[in-house]
Formats: sequence, C-alpha cells, structure tokens
Amino acid sequence: MPPPLPLAGITVVSLEQAVAAPFATRQLADLGARVIKVERPGGGDFARRYDTTVHGQASYFVWLNRSKESLTLDLKSERGRQLLEELLAGADVFVQNLAPGAAARMGLGAEELQARHPSLIPCTVSGYGTDGPWADRKAYDLLVQCQTGLLQLTGTPDEAVRVGISVADIAGGMYAYSGILSALFTRATTGRAPTVEVSLFDALAEWMSQPAYYTRYGGTQPPRVGARHATVAPYGPFTASDGKDVLLSVQNEREWAALCGEFLGRPALADDPRFATGSDRVAHREALDAIIAVRFGELGGDEAMKLLDRAGIANAGVNSVHEFLDHPVLTERGRWQDVRVPGAPSPVQALLPPADLSGVAPRMDPVPAAGEHTEAILAELGRGPHEIARLLAEGVCR
Repeated sequence: MPPPLPLAGITVVSLEQAVAAPFATRQLADLGARVIKVERPGGGDFARRYDTTVHGQASYFVWLNRSKESLTLDLKSERGRQLLEELLAGADVFVQNLAPGAAARMGLGAEELQARHPSLIPCTVSGYGTDGPWADRKAYDLLVQCQTGLLQLTGTPDEAVRVGISVADIAGGMYAYSGILSALFTRATTGRAPTVEVSLFDALAEWMSQPAYYTRYGGTQPPRVGARHATVAPYGPFTASDGKDVLLSVQNEREWAALCGEFLGRPALADDPRFATGSDRVAHREALDAIIAVRFGELGGDEAMKLLDRAGIANAGVNSVHEFLDHPVLTERGRWQDVRVPGAPSPVQALLPPADLSGVAPRMDPVPAAGEHTEAILAELGRGPHEIARLLAEGVCR
C-alpha cells in the first residue's frame, strides 16, 4: 500500500473563484488535502464559464479544480451561513478571494474566524491588500500587470503587451500555497495558527524586484525588446535559413568566446571593444545581433542548434503550444496523466505537479461538477434525507 499523501487528514474549505485562490487550493489537494470548494447555487464559480474548450468545460477551471469536492451554498441565507460555520468548525484551513470587504460582511474576516475557531488557519487572497489606500479596489490579473509596471517591460519598443498567462494570479496562488504550508507547519510545531494574507499586487511586486533595482539605481527602466533579454546580450531568437526560430543565450565571457570562435567562426570578435563585456554587448546589441543573424542565415535550424550545442551555448527552438504539448521532456518522462472532467466521454491530459516528492504519487482526481458533492457533505454534517431534500428545494443548496 502506498504511503499517505503529505497533507492527508487536512481539510480546506474555500470560498474561491477565478484563478489565484483555486490555484493555491488545487496544489493543497495535489498533496492529499481534502478541499471543499463552496460555490454559488445556480452556476458556481464564474470561471466555469470562461470558455468551453475542454469537452465543454472551461480550460481555466479544468486546470485549477481537480481533486476537489464541490458544495453549493447560498451564503445570503441564514441556513447557508450556518452550514458553512459547521464546515469551518471541522476544517484546518479557510481560503477566500471574495470581492473587497465581502468576507468581513459575512463575519468571515480572519480575526473573527480565529476568535470562533482558534486552530483554523484563515487565508485571504486580495488584490492590493486588506489595508492601505487601495484595499477597496477590485483587481484582476491584467490590472495588476499594469500597476506593477510589468506591462511596460513586455512587448516591443512600439507596443506594450500583456504576458500571455495570468502571471499575477499565478504568483498570488503560489504565495498563498506556500504561506498555508508554512502556517500548517507553525501550527504543528508551536500550536499557534497564523493567519495568511497574500495580495496579487505584493506577489507580482516581488517578481518585479530585479527591474525595480535596475530602474531605481540605474536611472532608467529596462527597455522593451520583444523576445530578447533587456539586460543580457546576445540573448534572444534568430531566424535560420529554413525559417526556424532559434533562441540562444550567452551568460558569461567563456560562452561569448565560444560563440565567436566555434559558431560564428570569428574568434577575433571576442576581443572587439564593442562587445568586450556584458554591458558593452547590451549597449551595441543591434550591431551584435546583425552579425549573429548573418550566420543564422547560412544555416538550417537543426544545424544551427547542433553547432550551438557543440560550442556549449544554451539554445532552444521557439516552440508553438502544439509543439510544447508533444515535448519529449514531458512525454518521455510520463508527465501527462489522465484526469476525468464532468460530462466528458474520456479523460483529459493534465500535467503532474512540478515538485516530485520521492515515494509520493500526487493526487489526480476528477474535476467536480458544480454541487456534485453537496448531498454527501450535508449528510456528513448530520442532515437526513428529508432535510437535505428541503435544503435543495428551497435553494439553500442547489
């Protein structure tokens, strides 16, 4: 029999929606926590309807909500709030990313919860923090990308562009996850249950630290340079003679000399004063890139990558998402696993969690339908069949 998962026995109750909080709780579920996702009656988490591309289900929702139980509760009703309170009495962690002030209005603020349930770990995921001048503002991923300056670093000199994934939400979810793990460890070792708070703004602000240092102490922010690196050169994509885009990266002087001698066939270029240091190469990026582009124009993509490999220069083809799906690093290592989704005739392929724990197979259970576990959870709370039927009929749980 396999050993129990690391978080087996931990119960998480989550009033979650969209991306950040569901990402945090899904990772807890991966490690064996029981995650009870409390959803609105009549549709549930609005992320269920972002798109319909995965056998009729939303791609975001399928990604973020496997291995959870779905309970629908009308928290505007007194009985709905009472049922939630009963759930919290037996829970270890409570996660919420409701609109600003909504949890407090329902008596679910962190301090109030801990006064009633001292061993509960409340986790709040907010936009800009629960205090300060922006505490009442709504925050979505792209808004936070704008406010942290990330949008001004991403794109071409002519146009700022959004990062292609929900990077602020993902950052917030990651810090909520690690914060909850830290709080569980603190409770286990000291008996104290800390509260956890993460804002999307603070999470992405941490990820902006390098450009913040560069800007504060260098006087200008890193430029937008498309797929090239703003502060390292050469580091970016070049087009080979067959149209294949290949990205290469030179990180130090040894690699620079190898690129000049073994790939470009111009060993004397390593001593050119325009390119003598990393800062010099960035300052003369256009001239350097033009030299490298000429060499790529003489080679096919595969040939260029083989030469770069031989020279010890890091490189990669610029893949499409379709090419990523069949990547040998995923397929040959068995990183794709089957997960069931509601109403689908066959499982979908999901990636295993990135952190591999020896001897531990992560949980990869189905994505729940809205309210799929409502009746079973109500029965656990001591409700008999007649009362469950009445709660469903009256819309408290439907």
